[in-house]
Amino acid sequence: MNKTLTKLRNATFGIFMGEAVIIVAAAVLYFFTDFWTSTVNAPNILLYYLLVIVFFIVFDALFFYFSMITLKKSREKNDLDAAVLVGGDIDDAYDFGKIGMIVVDENDVVIWTNGLFRNLNVDIIDHDVFEWQPELKELINAPVNKEITITFSYHNYAVKYLSEPRLFILKDTTDLNELQVRFDKQSMVLGIINIDNFDDVAADTDDSAAAINVIRNIIFDYAKQFKVVLRRVKSDTYFAVCNYDSLKNMTADGFSILKKARDAGREEETPLTLSIGFAHKFPEAGKLNEAASIALQSALARGGDQCVVSEFGTDLQYYGGKTTGVESTSKVKMRSRADSLINNIKTSSNIIIMGHDKMDMDALGSCLGVRAICEWCEKESKIVFNPKQVEAKTREAFYNSFDKEQAQDIAASPDEALGLIKESTLLIVCDIRVPLGTMAPKLLDKASKIILIDHHRKGNVCIEDNVILDVSDPLASSASELVAEMIRFATANPRIDIPQSYATIMLSGIFLDSMYFKSKTTGMKTFEACEILKGHGADNALASEFLKDELQEYQLINEMVSQVRFPFPGIATAINSTDLVEKETLAKVANRIMDLKGINACFVFGKTAPNACGCSARSDGTVNVQFLCEKVGGGGHFNAAAIFFKDLSDPAKANAQVVSVLNNYLDQARGDMGKEEEGD
Repeated sequence: MNKTLTKLRNATFGIFMGEAVIIVAAAVLYFFTDFWTSTVNAPNILLYYLLVIVFFIVFDALFFYFSMITLKKSREKNDLDAAVLVGGDIDDAYDFGKIGMIVVDENDVVIWTNGLFRNLNVDIIDHDVFEWQPELKELINAPVNKEITITFSYHNYAVKYLSEPRLFILKDTTDLNELQVRFDKQSMVLGIINIDNFDDVAADTDDSAAAINVIRNIIFDYAKQFKVVLRRVKSDTYFAVCNYDSLKNMTADGFSILKKARDAGREEETPLTLSIGFAHKFPEAGKLNEAASIALQSALARGGDQCVVSEFGTDLQYYGGKTTGVESTSKVKMRSRADSLINNIKTSSNIIIMGHDKMDMDALGSCLGVRAICEWCEKESKIVFNPKQVEAKTREAFYNSFDKEQAQDIAASPDEALGLIKESTLLIVCDIRVPLGTMAPKLLDKASKIILIDHHRKGNVCIEDNVILDVSDPLASSASELVAEMIRFATANPRIDIPQSYATIMLSGIFLDSMYFKSKTTGMKTFEACEILKGHGADNALASEFLKDELQEYQLINEMVSQVRFPFPGIATAINSTDLVEKETLAKVANRIMDLKGINACFVFGKTAPNACGCSARSDGTVNVQFLCEKVGGGGHFNAAAIFFKDLSDPAKANAQVVSVLNNYLDQARGDMGKEEEGD
């Protein structure tokens, strides 16, 4: 048909040009010469002109008529060809299956459609198919299994393209989509609701305290409002079942139950909050229950007072968690953790202890504390120690505290540690739970048993495989504090002894992470941990000496503090774009800035490597900097967090990313002190 159209276009153009030439020639001869008057009787000139015009009109009309006949025959022939192509005898079957077909020519002009389009009164013959549906261009030169969805006449269609016959095949998916939507709304969701700090409020034999009854009524009312079925499985735990539509409504509500519970306990000495885990988008109930349990553990590991939603195949979603938790005074849980740690150490052939990259005093101190437990258990242990991956002060403190022989006995390089890993080896990771943040990530892949000891809030990316024990407490000031507690409350007899050099470095780690007890995470257990370490001979003067700044670092800190900017009221930023700085220095700048009046939170940026930079964030408790840092791939605590920008060497660009996050989420991060929006 395209060739016929081309011939007709050429013929029309030729006729038009011929007629135009005749008319122009006649006009020239008439007006500019005496040709007509010398050869033809002048009175008849107009008659001759009229006859010529009539001839042209009749000729053009006949040409148009026969052209239409030719086009009709050509189209009928194409229709026959297309019918042969797709099988005209199964057209009824295509109509029944709501399958549409479009055949186009080499210019993407529609030359044939099947009965589906006639039934829908959609006429696209002789139209450019891409003008009708531009999305169809995605199928050209795409793999044969490529499929897209288009919408017309209030129907949804899945479309594929066969390039050889230039055929678009459409399948009506409207009913299927509606069915999928209904299925999603009614799909099963499992959840677990836990009352935080329950043991601190209720006695073992009396769980009818007024505060607990208030919390329970809030849970029941909320479940009734959103059509959730509840079953009490423990004094402080409820099992929840609902459909996805209910979960979607709770998400839109921002899980206001968290705020209701928090407000109800605001006046209590030990306020009760809720930790919730939900799981959905998986057809097997057992897997959903497991995912809900993991989501709840994640909420608890992040300090409680939040809801974590686990959607199969995607990252965890966090809601709430914009207030600091309440320090638990119960020693039972810590004793249980300590005994479990000791039992696992005793049943292992040897122990490898590892901290994080750029090891600081807290990471080293907690590793040494774990080594003291291993020595009490009479088990061989090594601390992964690469001097190039250790902060300068920590490296100096290590070599000043131990002679060469002791250092070789305590430490092993990452490669040496990798060679020590056996099937029965236990790997203990301290002060870090992000795999790539450890000093030797390859050890995680080889170890069959892993124990985590950490005081940071749990994020989306964390060590999960082969973890047999997770000792986490985001309310602790430091990992050294957790280890000191376990040593104190373990049912070990005789008691576990901590060498004086170990205890001094652990105390220095507590000084560092608690900012000399000025951090919001400093609690009663922090001072108890210091008392425990002093009981083992820790030298607080030497511990403080380990953390003293060099003059050059002190000058750099003051220079960065003097360059503070305020992108938002109460929010300070400082940038060092020239020198390479250690993460510890950025943290010190942030701590120094928070000593100034009128500052609610600060973010300090600097180059920590030639092709990377970091950010240290601090808060006075009115802004959740951990929530903000997570938006840029970082994490930490409510009041102290950090971000590592890999492959980004310009701190100014890192600052721009954080300012953008502040612009969008600062009100949410202010928690109870600002705009209350429970949801991420």
